[in-house]
Amino acid sequence: MRQWLEELERRRGLATLTHHSRHLVVASFALLLMLMVYRGLMIQGDAGFNWRPIVAFVLPLVLFLPSILGRRPRGHAWLAFVSLLYFMQGVMVATLPGQHFRGVLEAGVALALFAGCMGYARFRSRLLRERPGG
Repeated sequence: MRQWLEELERRRGLATLTHHSRHLVVASFALLLMLMVYRGLMIQGDAGFNWRPIVAFVLPLVLFLPSILGRRPRGHAWLAFVSLLYFMQGVMVATLPGQHFRGVLEAGVALALFAGCMGYARFRSRLLRERPGG
């Protein structure tokens, strides 16, 4: 795997890989955030509006917003690990009757976020080490 990544870095360039992984992170982060808001709204039921489920699903993601906006590789690495919790949740939801599509979508988006974050953390930190003064 390491040799494959190093060969990919040589062929495509760290700047290009960093750019593409950043786009994957931003897109999957936004989509997962929307899915979690939707999920929090679906839990509401007929009892009326309650903001607690929405906050419970969204807060772990929102806490990583400064790292994403600041383009910090370490924050992206930690977000990758947190995204695995959403992946597990999506797999569990996919086993519920009538929730297969939503669960698979959530798991897929979380997996894309994981891959994007890990790629960004690797490529960005290597790019920063290559630059003078970095």
